[in-house]
Amino acid sequence: MMTILVGTLAEKGLAQMLPYQDQGLSVEERVNDLLARMTLEERIDMLGGYEAFCIRGNERLGIPVIKMSDGPLGVRNSGKATAFPAGIAFAATWHTDLMREYGEAVGREARSKGVHIMLSPGVNIHRVPMCGRNFEYFGEDPYLASRMAVAYILGVQSQGVAATVKHFAANNQEYARYTVSSDVNERTLREIYLPTFRAAVEEAQVGAVMTAYNLLNGVYCSENAHLLRTILKKEWGFDGFVMSDWGATDDAVAATNAGLDLEMPSGERMNRRNLLPAIKQGRVSLATIDDKIRRMLRIMFRFGWFDRPQTIESTPPHHPDSRAVALQAAREATVLLKNDRNLLPIDRNNISSIAVLGPNAHPAVTGGGGSSRVDPFRSVSFLDGVINLAGNSIRVYYSPGVVTDFTEIFRGSEFWTLDEKKGLVRGLKGEYFANKVLSGVPILTRIDRSIFFRWGEGSPANEAPADSFSVRWTGSLKVKAEGEYEFIVRGDDGYRLYVNDQLLIDNSRARPPRTRRGVLRLASDTLNDIKLEYVERRGNAEVAFGWSRRRSARESEAVGLAAKADVALVCVGFNPETEGEDFDRPFELPDEQVELLREVANVNKNTIVVITAGGNVAMSGWIENVAGLLQVWYPGQEGGTALAEILFGEVNPSGKLPVSFEERWEDNACYNSYLDHDGDKRVAYSEGILLGYRHFDARGIEPMFPFGFGLSYTTFEYGNLSLSADRLRIGQKLKVSFDITNTGIIEGADTPQLYVHDIESSEPRPLKELKGFAKVRLKPGETRKIEFEIDDRALSYFSLSRNAWFAEPGEFEIGIGSSSPDIRLRQRFTLLP
Repeated sequence: MMTILVGTLAEKGLAQMLPYQDQGLSVEERVNDLLARMTLEERIDMLGGYEAFCIRGNERLGIPVIKMSDGPLGVRNSGKATAFPAGIAFAATWHTDLMREYGEAVGREARSKGVHIMLSPGVNIHRVPMCGRNFEYFGEDPYLASRMAVAYILGVQSQGVAATVKHFAANNQEYARYTVSSDVNERTLREIYLPTFRAAVEEAQVGAVMTAYNLLNGVYCSENAHLLRTILKKEWGFDGFVMSDWGATDDAVAATNAGLDLEMPSGERMNRRNLLPAIKQGRVSLATIDDKIRRMLRIMFRFGWFDRPQTIESTPPHHPDSRAVALQAAREATVLLKNDRNLLPIDRNNISSIAVLGPNAHPAVTGGGGSSRVDPFRSVSFLDGVINLAGNSIRVYYSPGVVTDFTEIFRGSEFWTLDEKKGLVRGLKGEYFANKVLSGVPILTRIDRSIFFRWGEGSPANEAPADSFSVRWTGSLKVKAEGEYEFIVRGDDGYRLYVNDQLLIDNSRARPPRTRRGVLRLASDTLNDIKLEYVERRGNAEVAFGWSRRRSARESEAVGLAAKADVALVCVGFNPETEGEDFDRPFELPDEQVELLREVANVNKNTIVVITAGGNVAMSGWIENVAGLLQVWYPGQEGGTALAEILFGEVNPSGKLPVSFEERWEDNACYNSYLDHDGDKRVAYSEGILLGYRHFDARGIEPMFPFGFGLSYTTFEYGNLSLSADRLRIGQKLKVSFDITNTGIIEGADTPQLYVHDIESSEPRPLKELKGFAKVRLKPGETRKIEFEIDDRALSYFSLSRNAWFAEPGEFEIGIGSSSPDIRLRQRFTLLP
């Protein structure tokens, strides 16, 4: 075992500058000098995270503690910050310059908080609409996602802050993410799920890569040598460091040898206890350990963290430029999907009232749930935005339409338990177990008058542990009148509710706090049996349960307000509790929201729907009856202002869908290959490369709204397509130019898209693939020439027989369109050998 003993500079009498402190030396010279001064034990200690969000420093050698922050929607850790729109919203802008500004703003805020590393961007491809973290990512297409990721990373890193591209790789669902294996063939992996990571490494020189929780082809990503060593470090030449997601390291030696450099949030696996014996036994080499330290030191020196304070005191955390970027992104991200009778923009002179309805109208829903959620300095709800811009002549009515705060129901619900001595007593019998399986003799039995507990990281009682416990409540409830009754349970971690021995709510596999609702018809004057099972695994513990008579949406105040208003704006969708990290959401909107939409549309022909969600939702059954539809994703803290500006015509919508919206879940390419049940946790990516619009093209299925689609208040025409050559050789570049004209009467922005089609290939290929786009703002009547340049890489596919990218000679077609199916200009050329 090698041990280098080096005392402090004062002890050695070396007050003079040491080589690694000399800014005049190259990064590699400084790295090598400092590495040589570290003991083996110090090197191993540095492989495990420190204080949850830091890389361990070394006081003896002056290595600073390196601070990280969650970041897909802003600088989450260290207090309040700007809540920017979600990643999918930025992708919907199709505006790389704006994305770069976003990165710069995040970098500035990070510096104001002394943050060295942002744990962003998240770049996993949208595979299914239910994935709980889709809102953090950049859509279904690897080319679009790559352009957005590169722009963001360049922006962040321009401020002296390292970015972290995640989650490497094929982390495309949250359900069972710790145990599920994404089984992906090599071609699909290379063409769909890896290009964004590759662009982050090769083009943006990203500082760090984070591995995913899931397994890839049966091997944990943190232990996957093919992924980390062969592809990332060898083929792509990545010279930064690879960190695990929090708690995603399973085996110390396997992860160390596979290419994981830093275990987060601590060295639970990669530590002296596990690695020193492995080194002594020859199972881990010293060179392997040194490479990991070298990679971390390299990033520290490259970004100047040894040579200057990271905190910029003069930069306010709430920078006005950040707010401006958040607002502009929310404007450009909003996708206008439907606009019957040109109802939008709303003419203030033609209406006197507007009803703002729905659970997402107020307060603001800035982002989804989980580690990306930002606590904003300020936020503007949709209701706030409408009130601010409506003017004095327009009355604004408001009602949420559905109940979202169940506190009073939880506190006031009556339950009854039969006591052998006292008869019926108020409350439910609680049996508390010191295990997670409700087995054995209860350590505590008591009557709980109401079920509304928030234990946090504590315990229900002295007898019960803080983690790994379970509770069973039993008893009954009385109803006087026949009708439909709603049952509501909220819990962290899992729970099941039985009513009259019928399993009504099953949330047993979830971990974060989630509220579930179930409806059951009960007869009058009955005593109904209740059994609620709750399991606490780890972390915070809370559970609440209540019931009430269900009221029809037709009886709600919201429908009454809609009936008397000139325009009804219904704001529905998901929120941090119903869409977020560690769980997948339903494809359908909650039943009570769908009922509200239908009832409002029945009484007001000018109903406009606003959807807050990280992706598509089921729309059949109500979309036919509404006049307007806008997808706002998670719009950040300025979302209310942006929406109101679009509604009243102060801003022309220009967002385009970065993901196909299927009409039915059954139409999705992954319908038969998505894991949403217990059992064998392997997901075969049987759709291969035919994902999203590639699938709809190949199968001839018409989506509800296609990839790249978005309406505007003006119109655009394309013309004069020209190619620089009709024959192209490998290694040459092809220039593509065409004209775009604003043929409407107001200024607006469009995003023409360039698709490539291989006319005849020896291997199956998509009908077309996105290989270029441009966000163009034009005044009425203005024409501009747009130019793209592509090379043979844009014509290539990954050949399994060659184990390499291959551009097959033959005929190709360039298509210029306003969306994936709306191709308006076409021209062919030939690729020569």
